[in-house]
Amino acid sequence: MLSALARRNRMFAGPGKTKRQWLAGVDRVLWGIPLAMIAVAGILIASTQREANYADWYQHWITAGVGMVIALALGKLPLERLRAIQWPIYGATVASLIAVRIIGVSALGAQSWINIAGFHVQPSEFAKLAAILLLAGVLATYPVERPVDLIRPTAIIAVPWLLVFVQPDLGTSLVFAAVLLVMLFWSGMPGSWVVLLLSPLVSAIVAGVWAWGLLVWIPWMGWLAWKSLPWKRMALAVVVAIESLFAVATPWLWSNVLQPHQRARLTMFLDPSQDPLGGGYHLLQSTVGIGSGRLFGMGLMQGSLTKLRFIPEQHTDFIFSALGEEMGFVGSALVVVGFAVLMRRLLQIADRASSDFEALVVVGIGAMLMFQVVVNINMTIGLGPITGIPLPFLSYGRSAMLVNFIALGLVSSVARRGRQTRRSP
Repeated sequence: MLSALARRNRMFAGPGKTKRQWLAGVDRVLWGIPLAMIAVAGILIASTQREANYADWYQHWITAGVGMVIALALGKLPLERLRAIQWPIYGATVASLIAVRIIGVSALGAQSWINIAGFHVQPSEFAKLAAILLLAGVLATYPVERPVDLIRPTAIIAVPWLLVFVQPDLGTSLVFAAVLLVMLFWSGMPGSWVVLLLSPLVSAIVAGVWAWGLLVWIPWMGWLAWKSLPWKRMALAVVVAIESLFAVATPWLWSNVLQPHQRARLTMFLDPSQDPLGGGYHLLQSTVGIGSGRLFGMGLMQGSLTKLRFIPEQHTDFIFSALGEEMGFVGSALVVVGFAVLMRRLLQIADRASSDFEALVVVGIGAMLMFQVVVNINMTIGLGPITGIPLPFLSYGRSAMLVNFIALGLVSSVARRGRQTRRSP
């Protein structure tokens, strides 16, 4: 018979051990970094809305709580089960994007939302994950070994990309392109092919900035095509023709197709002072706010520009400016380092995944998140044009938050299966 002390120790040891085992299975980097950012973001969003007539900052935390429940449930689900329904998921999101064109709600110059039971849902956010799932399945089955193999993955991305681009939502459409290139590279496509896929964009930029540079760039791309592609003469001719077409067409399109306000939006970041009360207002106020934070910031809820709402839409696309003003360089640097550590963790999980499909899903999610981080931060500090891309986990937005947590749930599932595979004999 057990003594009273032994019975008491056994009674309390069991739950303690279970708790320790549960905590041991939690990926502290994968969950800790996003949750810490969300906690700070709720305060920053509240700070941006102190003088507003509405207060929905707490919904940032509520949406995160709902997303956390969904993510934990997905973390228990083997990802291969989703592979069986990847086409229906993709088809449903494409249908929702088409519905946006018919019954969508317009806001901030774009028709990107559908009103469902009083909530504005943004289908383009969910379309990113649907495209990643389908693209991962296709690339795992049909890796890109020949140029003709690019047709399938490009077509998969082209459909949602086009539907999002015409909303118009340039920022989100760029995410699809970034995801495609990164997943193609991870699937084994040569790096030189990635360069060739990006080269027409470079030709267009060089043609507008320094036309003489095309005398070096186009022959270099032709040589790269000759060296890396089959049917060398045909490849050389096609690549040179495409580069030349983009180089010639871009200046004409810039002058004759784009409206003055569209051209200004793409170039205003180079000199926002040319229109300080118009197109350059966001950038000027954002950089002033970030700079005024100096090293340690003014303190949470203490930012002057944030309090007086000098920066429009600061709680969404420009939340990083509130971070810089109230938490300074140190707080901003911690967020950037946090994203870098999170990306490193995602690459580790992808590298240890139990299948190519799961690894590609994680890499696609990493590309989706990090592209948004880079573009958003560059936008707020004046190193890139304003594209309307939110900062993951920090910017206010229900659809974006839910998608980010669904993505974490998928990654968690891959990480769990990867650990089980390593432990099995």
